[in-house]
Amino acid sequence: MAQTILNDSGCPEAELSVLIVGDEEIHELNRDYLQKDRPTNVISFAMQEGEITGVPGNLLGDVVISADTAARDAVEAGQSFESELYFLLLHGILHLLGYDHERGTEEEALQMEQRERELFARIRADFLDV
Repeated sequence: MAQTILNDSGCPEAELSVLIVGDEEIHELNRDYLQKDRPTNVISFAMQEGEITGVPGNLLGDVVISADTAARDAVEAGQSFESELYFLLLHGILHLLGYDHERGTEEEALQMEQRERELFARIRADFLDV
C-alpha cells in the first residue's frame, strides 16, 4: 500500500520506514521531538529537511503510528481498524512528501486534504474491498 502511494506520488524509488507503536511510545516521541505532551495518531520524521546532510536522496523518513489511538479513532469514526491504519499511513507519507496542513497556508492544507481524498479512494478500492 505504501508503494502504491509512492508510485502515485511520482516517487517509486523512495524509501521509508513504518513503525506501529502504542500510545505510551508515541506520547514520548511527540513530547521529546515536537514538544506536545500527549499521544497522537501519527508522526512523520522527514529525512530530507532540516540540517541533516548526507542522507541518500531516496530516503524519505519515518512514519510512526499509534495503534492505540488508531483503534479509538476507528471506533469513533465508524471505520475499520485497518482502514484507519491505512489512512494514517497515507497521511504520514504525504507529510514526508512535503504536504503540510499544520504549518502551511490554508491553501496548502486544502491541497493536502484533496490529495488524501484522491489517494484514499484508490487505497479503499485496491486494499480494503470497499
